[in-house]
Amino acid sequence: MTLDTGDKAPAFDLPTYTDQRLALNDLQGQSVVLYFYPKDMTPGCTVEAKDFRDRAQEFGKAGAVVVGVSKDSPARHDKFKAKHDLNFALLADEDGALCEAYGVWQMKKFMGREFMGIVRTTFLVDGDGVIRRVWPKVKVKGHAEDVLAAVKSL
Repeated sequence: MTLDTGDKAPAFDLPTYTDQRLALNDLQGQSVVLYFYPKDMTPGCTVEAKDFRDRAQEFGKAGAVVVGVSKDSPARHDKFKAKHDLNFALLADEDGALCEAYGVWQMKKFMGREFMGIVRTTFLVDGDGVIRRVWPKVKVKGHAEDVLAAVKSL
């Protein structure tokens, strides 16, 4: 399934960190930057998380919240958040249902090997739950700035 601008964003209600959950309905009325990334503690994912962390206040002033999604466990998210002082929620999509719903669980190739994995993708969802922009196959460098500019233009 491929989601595009104008589609209704699939709902979620998932664990974030140990003993916490977050649902899309909890964020109603706010723009949501929902970014899918392959794995906590890896180089590209760490850079991306830190870039969003460093701009979280600007996203907030523009009326948006940042939410990261991977298949990592809440305990691993706890460690990732603590190590890099992340100031936004990370959803633990351990069974991959949300990745499937957003169409980011895809065949990937790396060093001649094919495997299923999360394709780094970001969705900008408005306060009514409608997707306003999609960034597929994200390149990390400059991405947070691009997303912030899009949020400010809503």
